[in-house]
Amino acid sequence: GAPAAFGRPAPLPQTGWERLCELWRPDEQQQYPEEALNLARSAFTAGLVGWLYGGLPAFVSARKAFIESSSGDMFQSRADALQSAQRAGLRSFIRYGWRWSWRVAAFATIFNVVSTGLSAYRDKTSISNFAAAGAFTGALFRMHLGLQGLVGGIMFGTAFGLPAGGLLMATYALAGETLQEKRNRERRELYEQKLAQWHSRLNMTEILGQTENNAQGTPEMETARES
Repeated sequence: GAPAAFGRPAPLPQTGWERLCELWRPDEQQQYPEEALNLARSAFTAGLVGWLYGGLPAFVSARKAFIESSSGDMFQSRADALQSAQRAGLRSFIRYGWRWSWRVAAFATIFNVVSTGLSAYRDKTSISNFAAAGAFTGALFRMHLGLQGLVGGIMFGTAFGLPAGGLLMATYALAGETLQEKRNRERRELYEQKLAQWHSRLNMTEILGQTENNAQGTPEMETARES
């Protein structure tokens, strides 16, 4: 058969499942979709924000508590006392910063994965996707507390998802198109370009075939005339 490079371009994804699977597959240049890269960036950013949110107050509190509790202790110098206080604060910064970091990163990642997946599956970006993603993420984080915790998680997640989705939708409105619309446009333009190239190669192949047939037929005609 013909090589895959000369075959007809694969059609655009038609079903929600096909669009969902395409989010996690690299393209021909081995580059992942922008949505997948945004998930990694948002996870890192959320982890950093969570670490600062939990670590900085813990650092200040631990440093202050160390100074108050060690007011009667003997230190070799003022610098030694300051270093001891800084080490106490740093230990708390790492300990409590990590606790908040992985929780915030996990919450943001699950929220973004669900909202992005819903937008791809439905082929539509709407605020309801973010509300549903927030409700699912909140329920997942609070389900270990029983029915009351599950309901509270759903309410908290929905309350988080609605303003977050509204902010993103406002950003998309200023940009003129959502990520889903941008991806659909770029996918359609790339498909049309590949289809045009395929038709061009196909026409060229037909022309070459006709030329070869004409070249093979000419000697036979001359032989028939001579006889």
